[in-house]
Order: sequence, then structure tokens, then C-alpha cells
Amino acid sequence: MTELLKDAPASATVRPAAGAADDAAPEVRRNTSTVHASDRLTLAGAAVGSLALTVLLFVWIAPFDSILGFVVLAYVLFLGLYAALVSFDESGVTVRDKVAAVLWLSLALFLLAALLLVVGYTLWRGRPALVHLNFFTEDMSRTGPLEPLTQGGVVHAIIGTLEQMAISLVITVPLGLACAVFLNEVPGRYARFVRTIVEAMTALPSIVAGLFIYATVILILGVDKSGFAAALALGVMMLPIIIRAADVVIRLVPGSLREASYALGASQWRTVWTVVLPTARSGLTTAVILGTARGIGETSPVLLTSGLAAGVNANPFSGPQVSLPLATFGLVGSPQPSLIARGFGAAALLMVLVLLLFVVARVVGGRAPGELTRNQQHRRVVASRRDAERMGRRARLRAQAAGVPGGFPDAAAPPAGPSEAPARPPE
Repeated sequence: MTELLKDAPASATVRPAAGAADDAAPEVRRNTSTVHASDRLTLAGAAVGSLALTVLLFVWIAPFDSILGFVVLAYVLFLGLYAALVSFDESGVTVRDKVAAVLWLSLALFLLAALLLVVGYTLWRGRPALVHLNFFTEDMSRTGPLEPLTQGGVVHAIIGTLEQMAISLVITVPLGLACAVFLNEVPGRYARFVRTIVEAMTALPSIVAGLFIYATVILILGVDKSGFAAALALGVMMLPIIIRAADVVIRLVPGSLREASYALGASQWRTVWTVVLPTARSGLTTAVILGTARGIGETSPVLLTSGLAAGVNANPFSGPQVSLPLATFGLVGSPQPSLIARGFGAAALLMVLVLLLFVVARVVGGRAPGELTRNQQHRRVVASRRDAERMGRRARLRAQAAGVPGGFPDAAAPPAGPSEAPARPPE
């Protein structure tokens, strides 16, 4: 052994055994993250450099005073400096990849900041009215423009919005889902024509929908301005959105599920009702919510078809009925600070209502395709037991008809094995 060590080259090192190495030093976990400390330093250096150059340009070199120009120039310089710093250590493909990643991430953060700004500004301006309970329980029928915020509210607008959206959903959801099923299950020239019309109607301006209902329902048919007319106008806007979204969702259902249902002997309507629609339940719920979000915030169709009302009108088929968007439009346009605060409070209520709708959509349509609730599972178990009992009775009746004395003692008993089979009579 000593001779072998002497003959070994001087650069060779003797490695300790695996067990000794594990005992000597702990295992170091490898970092698999794609973001390293050098990337953070590069981002920070580019940000500081772009900010310093923009301040130097706006303060010392050119007499600029535009805030928007300052932000845009700083962002452009940030992207340029970041690309230059990354190019010192990476190749051209990696530089383009990292710059694109920073660009899309910054745009996403910008959109999130804009959303938070809009929501926060609306809540802050409506805060003086939202803190009073009467804002949710009273209307504006006995409140003047100079009355304090402790009087009056928007309960009439809340009732109007809920009733109009309920009527619109009752009309548009069955029609929209039926049309989407027709476009997928009955292909042909007429289906392509209907799909083209639906795609064109998705870009229909809201004022056109209001004018259509105003001209046909109010002027020609003689129906008075009411919440029902406003619901029809909102339904004209919501229907193409629901049809288009539901069409895309149903198209994603695998064709193998339909083929399996047809192979088991199910009819086309049974396949659609029990296979296609339950599989696309989550997407269909999202389609309905998208249509609802499109119609719930519209003002011009309601303004043309429902009229203005300062009091509660619970009957959508008679008399003017105001909604939350229309109330916001009328209150914010007033010069009185109290009415403006009520308008922003109505806008905040509208945002909360839309948020609740999305939460309900996630609860209803958030389950995976084919996943059952507890009540549905219980009904399936009870139905399976009934089917087993019915099949057992039929098996006993067949056995008795075949001459087996007493029939089968137990329908669920396993079939007789080879040792229990009756002996074959000799030929």
C-alpha cells in the first residue's frame, strides 16, 4: 500500500470515504432559482442610473417640467441601461430574453398599480358617504342637494340594479347557452352565419343597444320607460358576450367524451345535458360573469330606457327606475360636495357588487370537471343502491324462470368457480 502511494503523482489527492465526507461537512443545497443576486444588483443599478440621468436632464440640461415625460424617459433609460449591464456577462439571446422579461413584468406591475389607484381613489372619495348607515337604507326622494350626508342614500339604485340584472340574466343565460350549444353541436352554414353575427355584436356600442330598445320597445310597442326596458337593453349587450365565451368553452370539451356517450347509447341532447355542459361548467360560469360585468356598469342604455327616479321603485315593469351607474352619473355631475361624495359611494358599491359576483362565480364554477358536491355524491350513492337492488330482483326472477329452485340467494354473490360448476353430461 505504501509503495502504491509513493508511485502516485504529486498532484493526485487521496479522497476520503463517502461516509467520512458526509460526517466532515454538511451537504450544501443547490440553488435552483432563476433570479440570482447579480440580477438584483443589475436591476438596482439600472434603476438608480436611469433616475439619476433623468434628473440631470430635467433639472440641469433641459427645462422640462412634465411628470409623464419624466416617467417615460426614466423607463426608457432603465431598459437601455439594464440591457447594457446584462450584455457584459451574457450573450445576445440572453440579453433579449431578460429585457423582455423585465418589460412584461413592469407592464404587469403598472396595470396592477393603475387598478389599485382607481379602486383606492374611488373608495377614498366615497368614504364620507359610506360610513353612514342611512346611505344603504334611504333613498333621495326627501333629500335636497344641500342636505348633509346623514340624510339620503342609494337604496333605490341598489334595488334597481339588482332587479334589472336579474331580468337580464333570466333572458340572456338560457338564450346564450342554447345558442352556444347550437353553434357547436349543429355545425353548418347557418351556424357559421350566426357565429359571425355574434362576433360582430360583441363590439356593439352601448348607446346603440339603448337606442335599439328605445326605438322598438318604447316608441313602436308603446312600453313606458321602466326597469324592464333597461333590462332588455342590457340583455342586448350581454347576450353576444355570453354566447361568444360559452362557444369557446364548449369547443374545448374533448370529442372523446361525446363519442363515449354516444357509444353507450345516449342521445344527442342527453350527451349535451349530462356530459358537455357539466364538463364545461366552470367556463360557462365565467362566461355568464363576463356578460354580467359588461352590463352591470353601463349607463347610457339605462339612461335612455329607464329614466331618472329619486325614490324606490320596486316594480321594474312600471315607472322610471334608476341603477347604480346611472345614480353615479347623476350625483357626480352635481356641484355640491355632498352629492359628489354620494356618487363616489355608489361607484364603490358597484365595485363591491362586481367583486361579490366574481366570488360567487369562483365558488360555483371553481370545482374541477366531473367533481361532485356532497349532496350530489349522496344522491349518486342512493341511486346506485337502488340500481343494485333492481338488478338483483331481475336476476332472481330470471333464475326462477330458468328453473333454478329459489333463485339466487344473493344478487351480489360472486359467480361459481370452476370447482362449483355442474358436471358436463356424457355425450
